[in-house]
Amino acid sequence: MDGGSVRALKISADSITITGFSLTVRPPDEAGLVTTADTMSLQGHVSVYLGSVSASSMGGEPLTIGLDTPPPLTDVEPGLLNVTMGLVGSIADSITYSNTDQRIVAAK
Repeated sequence: MDGGSVRALKISADSITITGFSLTVRPPDEAGLVTTADTMSLQGHVSVYLGSVSASSMGGEPLTIGLDTPPPLTDVEPGLLNVTMGLVGSIADSITYSNTDQRIVAAK
């Protein structure tokens, strides 16, 4: 990057726990690193910055939230399934992982 700014969605919370966590970091046209964990837990003054979110509702309806496609708050119901987030970054007082694994994946 050139040191400029990046637009992102921000989620603030006291805590966030993600079960079945997986993060892939891959520069364009190069090998990348995949980190998986049974859980990722962020505790205390949590801020998560996202480029996008896609999921399905408990009823199976698809939901996509992006910088240019924010839904009305009445459209987002608790209990989202199969959530995929375009993670830009996260900060918290404590970030822990359980049962982690890392592996290199080939370039696409």
